[in-house]
Amino acid sequence: MLAEDYDALLLDLDGTVYRGGTPVAGAVPTLSRLGAIPVSVRYVTNNASNRPEQVAEKLNSMSIPATPSEVSTSAQAGAALLAERLTAGDSVLVLGTEALAEEVVSRGLRPVRGADEAPAGVLQGHSEATTWRDLAEACLAIRAGAVWVACNRDTTLPTERGELPGNGSLVAALEAATGHSPVVAGKPEKPLLSHAAVGTTKPLFVGDRLETDTAGARGADMSSMLVLTGVSGAADVLAAPPETRPDYLAADLTALCVPAEESAITPQPEWKAEVTGDGVTLSSPGTQHRREQAPRRSPQREDLTALRTLCAVWWSAAGGPVRVRSGDRRAQRTLSRLGLDSGTDR
Repeated sequence: MLAEDYDALLLDLDGTVYRGGTPVAGAVPTLSRLGAIPVSVRYVTNNASNRPEQVAEKLNSMSIPATPSEVSTSAQAGAALLAERLTAGDSVLVLGTEALAEEVVSRGLRPVRGADEAPAGVLQGHSEATTWRDLAEACLAIRAGAVWVACNRDTTLPTERGELPGNGSLVAALEAATGHSPVVAGKPEKPLLSHAAVGTTKPLFVGDRLETDTAGARGADMSSMLVLTGVSGAADVLAAPPETRPDYLAADLTALCVPAEESAITPQPEWKAEVTGDGVTLSSPGTQHRREQAPRRSPQREDLTALRTLCAVWWSAAGGPVRVRSGDRRAQRTLSRLGLDSGTDR
């Protein structure tokens, strides 16, 4: 199985293992099965709002076994970055939760909540309780010269209700107000992934977002798998620039327990993709013969084999946004389910 090709699996959480308080499809049985093979499973999150203990407790409540030592957060990475740049005992304005403030303390720094205390640093992480007054205090501190570290730039956060504003949206507000930009600790930057991968030699990173997860893995020289359970969809991955492209593409985490070649982004025998003057055309030559000779696949599996074929061909030819046309009815149905159909070539 794919997981056995690596010595560690680094799993993103929001959108990959769970959405809000609900495990994504296939996550619980997959992670239970992975416990029986010699591979280290670690959880890596850009969300800086909770302590590792809280993250592990949440996973355990979903019947997903985890310990705090298996969790790496952007709060840890952000506090470590500030500690490298400041002196022990310096004050840091914390724009985030008490869990983030605790990480500051663990690094020998002193958390404060107001600019009047002349903080030497500002550490910004996601918190549902952040207000305009909090942003105003951080704005004053940054303008006064405080070292600014953002735990992540995720503009949205996947939840059961859909995509909601993430830490990156508030980072953007402070950038607009101050004219400054922060040092970033979380994905796609290296600090968080480097911390999570300590002691491994061949890790695989699994995530749902191209611009943070697979881009971060590429920047850290790791293999990656994109799952379509969160932010990035079919059109996003087909148009992905080289620096964000995954090595594997799957519907969800269950792909970790099947052979690697089933998720590899390569042309699939039942599909043909041809680059034309203004796009790419997908067709399924020999469909009737295959139906007679091969077992019927589920629509989801069929869609993924088509998408992997399109990605392999289009990435090799050009890349970037593209018009996709169907060459026959089967291709048309598949592209419609993927949200990619731009018309029919006949």
